[in-house]
Amino acid sequence: MQLGKLGVWAGLDGLSAANALAFAQRTEKRGYKALWTPESRGRNVLVNAAWLLAGTSSLVIASGIANIYARDATAMANAQRGLNEQSGNRFLLGLGVSHRPLVSDLRGHTYGPPVPTMRAYLEAMRAAPFQAPPPSEPPQTVLAALGPRMLALAAEMADGAHPYCVTPEHTAEARRILGPKLLCPELMVLLETDPAKARTAARTALSTYIQLENYANNWRRLGFTDDDLAGGGSNRFVDANVAWGDEGAIRKRIQLFWDAGADHVCIQSIHPSGSRSTIDERIFDLLAPAAA
Repeated sequence: MQLGKLGVWAGLDGLSAANALAFAQRTEKRGYKALWTPESRGRNVLVNAAWLLAGTSSLVIASGIANIYARDATAMANAQRGLNEQSGNRFLLGLGVSHRPLVSDLRGHTYGPPVPTMRAYLEAMRAAPFQAPPPSEPPQTVLAALGPRMLALAAEMADGAHPYCVTPEHTAEARRILGPKLLCPELMVLLETDPAKARTAARTALSTYIQLENYANNWRRLGFTDDDLAGGGSNRFVDANVAWGDEGAIRKRIQLFWDAGADHVCIQSIHPSGSRSTIDERIFDLLAPAAA
């Protein structure tokens, strides 16, 4: 599986199925090797992956992430196998424990201790029977890992990690823990050169995540204080988590992740309004591998 050094991360639930597929086809035409898409309150990410894989020819579709509480381990493992067999090994399973509100409040499940719960789930996936033609290559799994214990589990039982809302400093520490395993951090990017406008939009984009304990705890591990997280985030916090500016500034920020040890950086383009569901495709054109 060839992901390339730069991929696209996009929430597609704001688009119709036809428009989401057209976006994937444009991503492929631009020369990107991978498109990551999430799962929350919208489409089933595995069903959506099947649709996108069927309408593209070379693009890797990656889940960023598939929620382990949304389906049991056998269903997850066999969907992963089936999608890879159907697509010629173009599906990358990003797997995560999600967040307590999305598991307990939204789905009505008990949110277990993240690392033991994920370990048990991966063990069950490995044991799942599959009575259908297998893919020609072993399917790959990366974990939505932020803290050192989940990163260590990714090194032990998965093919790598897909950290979200992180900094280059986190990437350097993740590389140390993962060793040679695949490291694919997500990075929000915003094509806006005015500092006040950029930070206002970035605060809007980050507002949901600041409220989630898994992200907040990780930012505290990275040295951000409660003052940094208050009021929508300090300038220091915002600038560390969203790459804003012109094409050159954004390229420099991406390079910091590669220099810190990332194999593949998937960029999420934030709209100037701060919306993550209204996709600003200008930066994907500017950074397109096909145009390099």
